[in-house]
Amino acid sequence: MPIITLTTDFGEKDHFAGAVKGAIYSEMEDAKIVDISHSVSPFHLHEAAYIIQNAYKSFPSGTIHVIGVDSELNPENKHIAVLMDGHYFVCADNGIISMLTSEIRPEKIVEINIHDRVTSNFPVLDVFVKVAGHIARGGTLDVIGKNITEIKELTGIRPAVSNKDSTISGTVIYIDNYGNVISNITKKLFEEVGRGRDFVINARRHEFNKIHTHYSDAINFDNSPDKREEDGKRLALWNSSNYLELAIYKSSSKTVGSAASLFGLDYRDTIMVNFTP
Repeated sequence: MPIITLTTDFGEKDHFAGAVKGAIYSEMEDAKIVDISHSVSPFHLHEAAYIIQNAYKSFPSGTIHVIGVDSELNPENKHIAVLMDGHYFVCADNGIISMLTSEIRPEKIVEINIHDRVTSNFPVLDVFVKVAGHIARGGTLDVIGKNITEIKELTGIRPAVSNKDSTISGTVIYIDNYGNVISNITKKLFEEVGRGRDFVINARRHEFNKIHTHYSDAINFDNSPDKREEDGKRLALWNSSNYLELAIYKSSSKTVGSAASLFGLDYRDTIMVNFTP
């Protein structure tokens, strides 16, 4: 039985996540369910896209990923099922999947058309679970939808390159639980544009001219522990997903502060990389 993952903005207080799991077990008593996250900010498509992009690769091929963010069916928000990179994704056609398709070509996309058989104002529970169950039992996508080739693009995914390849203009797409700020600038793009040149990263009034690979790179371990002043060290680094991240070493919003609070950065704020001509 394939694994079914859940990524939603339901939170933990309400009954929604539990009800969806119950519906899955009602469909398949031997189902394997994994919660990726139920703490996506409400209707925050970039957050959901970033989380699912970086989580799905750790699951085995054939896993079914149900994404319950901004999933209400309406004329501008259809439901889709996608086979891509050996995984299945069931979600609304609201741009979330475009963060994945910007790098990987889908093998198949269908617009789900079983709504005439399901009456619901809770589509994750009644529609997405039915689709996930169908796939888990070995069903094909053609049975539950019609083939389509285009899906909605999520704006703000791709940074802009300008000034004759001297500047990358990116934006904040995610702030993690530690308050670290993740941009949409990838290591691949940085290396392609930078070609080994010196650079300065600008984020509001803050500048960085070095990118690390570990959070602890901010600490000089040659100094004795009582002289390191570990907490509160700021740094730029390539995170585990190879996105440019601005961070505070051992950050805490209650003590040393976080990158988001200390740098004054929020979702969609600009992060610039300027290369030496």
